[in-house]
Amino acid sequence: MNWEQLLSLRRQGDKGKRLRVEQDDTRLGFEVDYDRIVFSAAFRSLQDKTQVIPLSKTDFVHTRLTHSLEVSVVGRSLGRLVGKKIIEKYPHLKEAHGFHMNDFGAIVAAASLAHDIGNPPFGHSGEKAIGEYFSIGNGQKHKEFLAEKEWQDLIDFEGNANGFSVVTSSRPGIEGSIRLTYAVLGAFMKYPKESLPKKPTKNIADKKYGFFQTDKKFFEEVADDMGMIPNKSGNDIGFERHPLAYLVEAADDICYTIIDFEDGINLGLVSEDFALEYLIKLVKDSIDISKYKTLTTKEDRISYLRALAIGSLINDAVKVFVENEEAILNGKFPYSLMDKSKYKVQMDDIIKISVDKIYQSREVIEKEIIGYQIIQTLLDKFITAYNNKYDGKESNYDALILKLLPEKHHIEKENLYERLLHICHFVSMLTDGNALLFYKTITAVKN
Repeated sequence: MNWEQLLSLRRQGDKGKRLRVEQDDTRLGFEVDYDRIVFSAAFRSLQDKTQVIPLSKTDFVHTRLTHSLEVSVVGRSLGRLVGKKIIEKYPHLKEAHGFHMNDFGAIVAAASLAHDIGNPPFGHSGEKAIGEYFSIGNGQKHKEFLAEKEWQDLIDFEGNANGFSVVTSSRPGIEGSIRLTYAVLGAFMKYPKESLPKKPTKNIADKKYGFFQTDKKFFEEVADDMGMIPNKSGNDIGFERHPLAYLVEAADDICYTIIDFEDGINLGLVSEDFALEYLIKLVKDSIDISKYKTLTTKEDRISYLRALAIGSLINDAVKVFVENEEAILNGKFPYSLMDKSKYKVQMDDIIKISVDKIYQSREVIEKEIIGYQIIQTLLDKFITAYNNKYDGKESNYDALILKLLPEKHHIEKENLYERLLHICHFVSMLTDGNALLFYKTITAVKN
């Protein structure tokens, strides 16, 4: 792969290339992407979607929105620091093509901002609830009518693939959704493969999948345009990652490791003394002990350590990327950046504590159980009504259920797979609060 292609400013529907030297620096294409994401309805919905504590009304607990904003800030720093090194190594990128180090930051920031845009309500349990509706729930009856990869899309419903669909799928009058640049889409595509074969290798790019069968054609177009390296054969489609996807992943890894841990401390799920034992290992080279001793509240002390820890991890991730840049360009780096971090052991220790004390806390478990019930009930009612209407068997109750669908979801789909995916998409785009309201309406719960 080469950086000239990878930094593509092309957008869905463009007939030709967009050149960096012709860009207006006051309204750079990659920065336009960031703005388009911010103003999208899908992004706004993240303000009422779970990050760690589902349905929590605690002021200092992160939502998907605040998490995404923080990941974009870290991503921008990673992109700029890497961009500075890349421009120094390949000066023709600036001299002949007009690229700047800030372009890298803008691409990674935009992709990072959108990285959770396809995630269902109620955290990662939302993905599992959708998948299990088909694998072990009432949706099993559809299996015999679907192709193998279509079925796998449903039973392993994936927020990353749903996100790609959110930011690229056309609907009547709207071509390409928010029409992001190919460079940003490439950085967004952490898992550039289809749902089968499942985990064919230990390559980090094969860990999950990144697009539904409905989006396959455009996904290939984006990857081919940027010269991404194919790594599957026959009828299977997959690519080595766009290099900047490693930075998006690192930004997410850094934020959820450190900031979820901080949430747990502020919630009292992890003791401050216990937290200090783990965070100090990340900041021992940068901490100002005299300043730390002047901080009188737990919140301020943890905030200070969190900022230093994120700084340490950013600098280390940049070092790993730059040292392995040629291997990454050649599709020969099958790891995440943080897998090769000198702080990997410390990060693993923090994640283990977070799993034990936060992700598996009683509050989280109770709310995830509620989320399962809500999501599977909504899927069942809307899929049944949607299919009954298509089959000419619509009851009055089905008609009433379908009237609850927002106007933009009143689309006829001839294909069963597309109908099932359409309802999955509708449910996945609900906020935690709206999903609960729909559930109460359908089940006649009054409070």
